[in-house]
Amino acid sequence: MKIGHAHLKVRSLERSVEFYRNVFGLQVREQIGGFAFLSGTEMYHEIALQEVGEAARLPGRSDVGLFHVAFEVPDRDALSERYHYLLSQGMRVFPVDHRISLAIYFSDPDGNGLEIYCDTRDEADGAEIWEGRDRRLVEL
Repeated sequence: MKIGHAHLKVRSLERSVEFYRNVFGLQVREQIGGFAFLSGTEMYHEIALQEVGEAARLPGRSDVGLFHVAFEVPDRDALSERYHYLLSQGMRVFPVDHRISLAIYFSDPDGNGLEIYCDTRDEADGAEIWEGRDRRLVEL
């Protein structure tokens, strides 16, 4: 068994499709009614977007629910490229060194948490397991 896709509720389908295309390079496989299905691989879709309208309220930070959806990139260079792109778009981005991975955290236009990371377990300063401690990532 494996995870097939994440289904996210969004206020504006048009705005969200543009965001996921620009940030992740995803392409729309199908769009019907208030739904869009996007993919960046041979899969039918990794992300399903459902428009719920501009009046929809955001869940609170302490509410139970999904924290973030993570996308893996192949290496530090790809992570750095995404990091600098997000900064150039005026987005708040939080870089973290988990020692098993380098990651950047941010939100989509509707507050859905997102992560882009690269695995560093095989690198000289990488760790085999997370150990529950992070380091501030100062340079990408």
